[in-house]
Formats: sequence, structure tokens, C-alpha cells
Amino acid sequence: MDVVAFLHNLIALHNYKDQIIHTEHVLPGDASFGKLNRPLADVLQTRLDSLGLPHLYRHQAEALNAIDAGDNVIVSTPSASGKSLVYQLATLDAMLSDYNSCALYLFPTKALAQDQIRSLQEMACPDLLPLRAIATFDGDTPSALRSSIRRQARIVVTNPDMLHFGILPNHQSWSRLLRHLKYVVIDEAHVYRGVFGSHVANILRRLQRICALYGAHPQFICCSATIANPQQHAQALVGLPVTPVARDASPHGERYFVFWNPPFIDEADNNRASSNEEAAFLLSELVKNDIRSLVFTRTRRLTELIYLYARNRLSPSMGRLIAPYRAGYLPEERREIEHQIFTGSLTGLVATTALELGIDIGDLDATVLTGYPGSIASVWQQAGRSGRSDCPALSLLIAADNPLDQYIMTHPHFLFSGNFERALIDPDNHYILSEHLICAAWERPLTDKDEQVFGSQFQSIVSSLEQEGRLRQRRKLWYLSPATDYPARNVNIRSSSGRNYAIIDMDSNTIMETVEASVAFSQVHPGAIYLHRGESYMITELDIASRVAVATPSAGDYYTQARETTDLRIVTLNRKKECHGVQVCFGDVNVTTTVVSFSKRKQFTAEVIEEQPLDLPSQSFVTKALWFDLPEDAVRLIAQEGRDFYGGIHACEHAAIGVLPLFALCDRNDIGGVSTPLHPDTGKAQIFIYDAYPGGVGIVERGYELVAQLWQATLDVVSGCPCSDGCPRCIQSPKCGNNNQPLDKKASIMLLRLLVACQC
Repeated sequence: MDVVAFLHNLIALHNYKDQIIHTEHVLPGDASFGKLNRPLADVLQTRLDSLGLPHLYRHQAEALNAIDAGDNVIVSTPSASGKSLVYQLATLDAMLSDYNSCALYLFPTKALAQDQIRSLQEMACPDLLPLRAIATFDGDTPSALRSSIRRQARIVVTNPDMLHFGILPNHQSWSRLLRHLKYVVIDEAHVYRGVFGSHVANILRRLQRICALYGAHPQFICCSATIANPQQHAQALVGLPVTPVARDASPHGERYFVFWNPPFIDEADNNRASSNEEAAFLLSELVKNDIRSLVFTRTRRLTELIYLYARNRLSPSMGRLIAPYRAGYLPEERREIEHQIFTGSLTGLVATTALELGIDIGDLDATVLTGYPGSIASVWQQAGRSGRSDCPALSLLIAADNPLDQYIMTHPHFLFSGNFERALIDPDNHYILSEHLICAAWERPLTDKDEQVFGSQFQSIVSSLEQEGRLRQRRKLWYLSPATDYPARNVNIRSSSGRNYAIIDMDSNTIMETVEASVAFSQVHPGAIYLHRGESYMITELDIASRVAVATPSAGDYYTQARETTDLRIVTLNRKKECHGVQVCFGDVNVTTTVVSFSKRKQFTAEVIEEQPLDLPSQSFVTKALWFDLPEDAVRLIAQEGRDFYGGIHACEHAAIGVLPLFALCDRNDIGGVSTPLHPDTGKAQIFIYDAYPGGVGIVERGYELVAQLWQATLDVVSGCPCSDGCPRCIQSPKCGNNNQPLDKKASIMLLRLLVACQC
């Protein structure tokens, strides 16, 4: 595609309103190659030559040399840099020299697993391995094939979920594979962060424990997008030393990276046009110009909305060239859409991060990112889906009206600074580790030696489980209590909130899709509008006991947004420090949230039609939080200026929550906050920021460590915003329980300046 010509055409359109505020031209790069310390098997090298891959990039050779030396490795390089070839060559070379050796490939999604097995079979079958030696084992695998896979497969491709509740609890049936397990491949390792990553880390510890039972000690080969702490993250994930390989030596074509800020609707109020409408506009223009494109969104609902907006901008014939794609669709629906975009039947897709990973959907020319996806790593993962050859590529980042997005718009070089975020997990999280120790006890009775596998919290958690009656000790072994049955089924590793809620289509009496329990009250409450494949459904009933939401088709032209309130109490103070007289604390807090109402909003303008109350039970959990005092001079100075002190701390809380993802690999929704002029546990004004998951996952701990930098970045966002009284891109929050009242931007700037002066 001619990127420059397309951008000129955009600028010439009558509805272009100076949305392009910066264009970064990334120059193409050449490849550099490396050598192996030990040559590959002749038949494997011949196969590479036939595929046009006679030489290995330097980072590929470096990783293979480390693997050959017996190291666990993590390859952390950009999209399309050939990471998958590393583990394919390592496993195939091992299997050609040792007929018994086996490998286990873990991918975070079924779609990615299916895609990678196709690639592996193209390389290995039938010349290097028989077709039956490579198999997928997941929830979609037919029962009739499962027995033969356990008997014959040497490379089993699966996901952490299936390893957790399908393979490990039935390890006796998998003894052949586990006894000869040479490699465990963990692709897209950066995805395993937060709650999900903490669960996966414990699953991998359970895997090593069971492998040791069969006399195996597999090596781990991890692949990741570029993050700030690849070695630390991989070591936390697998619980073993890991060698990092991070210098990319692959070639890449030129890329134009465009920063697109929606135009002002009302400049006096500093209100901008919707980023969703801008995404629909850009997608429609890309499709009209026959440019193969992928639009990324943050949520399922926005995927459906942007698809609808774009389809309405296109003629019926062109409207059939685009489709939505997201988690929640049935597997056969997703496979069909993947095939259509791969074969060219579709020109454009609107997708959640389900397509951020390396699923092969063919070469794309352009990517559109609807809002900053929460991390630099995700920006480059999403942008990297286009331009996977030497051809020029276009990526457009559309800003939403929030502090983080607008910070990126005013600091575009932040994305090119090389300062990637850290991936954070906490395998020792009490809530998560407790459940996996129960699962481990089902697989094999626990012993004191398991402390070496599960870490220093093992003894205290086992004691707690014993007191609760979930474990019982006999002859220095811990067994499950008699009432416990197949515990892995009750542990949702992708959420901290237990089993999902099912959405039932009342007309067909079938399950449409599922939602996590943690967000069910806000997404599928009675009266909620839920979108599925571009169609609107109203939730008519929510059965909390059976975890079922009943939906019926809706013809309404509005969507719904829930509102919740939060109460927070301090449980324990773990650490504190002084910043020139200002105390900053870190510890455990109890958070209680209640969804109290929902608003109906017009579909295209977001105008509030009405608000209706809800009567739903509160949900409480204990998590980690940081909190800090306000400078002693703050109250006096703010009063002298006639400003609202509570409005100031409330605004500081909102802005700091919006900025914290700059420093930790997380989403704004992974964090919560509370601000109060008089907290009952401290007797003074306080701002709290907490992990929005039971037990915490390390996000706010990172904020505690870098609190001075957090204050400075928050001040930059708020003071740099041109609005007069505050707006969504500086101090307003999309999920504020108090409807963003009160907020005082000028008071918040005064507070932040005083805090920045209090360097730790």
C-alpha cells in the first residue's frame, strides 16, 4: 500500500479536522545472522533450506545455543521476529536424536494453539515426524481422539486451562508424556500477568512437581513481547533460573505510526468526539481503499459498536467485507471469521485483544488501535499485526478522552523511548496459592518437601487449610478432606471471582456466551443491554444462585452503563515511608463494592436518557493498597484560594489511577481508588489506590515503590490538559461511583505540586 497517498487522501476529506497530531516514520531494518554451536540434525537443516530459511537470525541462534546448554530461556523480541522457530527447532532437533522425547506447548488461547499447530505440521510432517505425533488437546478435542493422543503424541499443544483441569488431575493417564517431557514451551509469556499469570505460575509449579514424580525435569522455553523485565517475569512464572534473549536481529519494513486525536465537539467544555466513531470512520476509509485492516478495541461491547458504526458508513456490498471478532463467540464462529480474513473474503476486522497475539490471518496493511491499550508492549503487539513482510505498514493510535491516552498524545515519543513496562505476577497470593495447593493435594498428597516447589508461604497456607478442614494430615502427608471432589473444576484461572455467568438467549434457549463473575453485576444486571455479533439483547433476569442471565432481542437505540460505590477499610499496614513529612503506606485493605444503578445512553452520542436504581448484593474482598497523606500546607493553601479540598483529592485519585498503568503492565480496570477528607481508620485525609483483585497482584506495590514518579506524571497530565475545570482526559473517571462529583482541577494541581516537592 502507498501509506503517504492514503494519509494525504484522509487529510483532503471534508470531515478531516486536524486529527493527526504526530506521525512517526519508523525506518526499515536489516537482518543480522548468528551461528549455532552445534549444527542441527541434517534432515532438519535440509527442511529449513527447502522453506527458504537457510540462516538463523542472531537472537534465534543465541536462544538455541542456550537451550542446547541446558538453560531455560525467554526470547523477548517484537512481533514477526521468528520466536516460534526457536522452540520448533529445539523440539524437533531433540526428537530426531531421541525417539522418546516429548514436548508440551502452552498457548494462552485455543485459536493461537490451533494456528501454531498448523505451522508446526507444515514444517515437521510427514518428513520429520508422523502426523499423529503432533496433536492439539483442549476443550474442543473430540473424546474419541483423546486416548490416542495420550498414547502417541510427542508434541501436545494445549493451553494453561487444559493443563490445570484436564492433564494434571489425570496425570496417570499422561505418564508416558510426562516421563519423557524434554521441553515445556510457554508462548506469549507476557500475557501471563496479574491474576491470570499468578494462576499459571502455580500450575507450572504443579507440573514440575508431577514431572518429578515420573523422573522428568523439563526445560522451559518462553517467548514474549518486549517487556521491561523478561528474565524476572519468566523466573517468577516458572520458578527456575532463566536466560534472557532480548536483542532483535530480524528485518522489518518501514512503518508509519500516526497519532490521531478526535476533534473537539465543544472546545469551551473541552469535549472531544468519540474515539469509537473515529475508529469506525478510519475503518470505513481503509476498506473503501481496499486496504486490509484490523481495528483493535478494549472491550467486547466496543467491538460490536464500532463494527455497527463502520457498517453503517459503508454500502451494503462493502459492509459485508467487515466483521467483528472477539472472545465469547463459539469456536466455529471464530474459525470461520479467521478463514475469511485469511483468504481475503473479508477486508477488515474489528477485534478485541483476542487477535493481538500471533494468530495467522494473513498479511495485513494497517492496524487501528482504539485507545491506548494499557501498555507499550500491547501497542507494539497490536501494531505489529500489520506489515509482517518487507512492505510498508500503517498503524493509527486513536486517543480516548482519559488521562493516559491524552498523555500519550502530548508525549508521542513516550512510545518510542524504549521504556517498556514490567509484567507483574504474585504466585504467593494467598487466595490463588491456597486453591492450587488443594489441586496439588488431589494430584498427589502434599509433603514438607513441596515447600521447595511452592515457596515460603507453603507451610502457613497448608496450616490454614488444615484448620479450615480442607486438608487433613496423616503420617506427614496432607490429603484432601473427604468431601472435596475434583477441585480443579472450581478454580477459574482467568479470574479471581470463581465460576462464570452464562447468558441464555430466551428465544432459542441456548447459551450465547459467558461473562466473568467479577463483572457480571455491572454487565448483565436486569435491564442491561448486551451486544452479541452486532445484535442488541436486553437482560430480563439475573439468577445469582444459578449464575444465569436471561436475554431477549432488543430493538432499542441505546446502551447501558452501570454505576457502583466503594467502601474501603485498612486491615494491616505492611510498609511505610516518609517523603519530606508526607507518609506513604502500603498494606492490606478490605474493599466493598455495590452496583447501585445504571444509566441508559444514546448509542451514538452517549447522552444519558435515564438512570435506574438496582438492588444487588455487595461484594467484598481483601487486597493490597497504597495510601498517602496530604501535605500539611495543602488544606490551608487550598482554603486561601477558595477551592474545594475534597474535590482536589478526588481529582488527584482519578488522575493517579489513570496514570499508574504507565509504570505497570496493567489496565486501568485492574486498579481502584478511594479518596476521603477524613478516613475512619486514620482520622485524616487520605488517597487510596488498590489492586482490583483479591490478594493483590503487585500493581500498586509497584506504584508504592515509584510513588514520586507517579505524582510527577500525574501532575504533568493534569496541568498539561487545556481544559479549565477538568475533563475525561485529566481528572474525570468513566467508572466514578459519585458521577465525578465533586472535582476541583485547580485544587488537584496545588496538591500535586506540593506532593512533587516532597520527594522520597
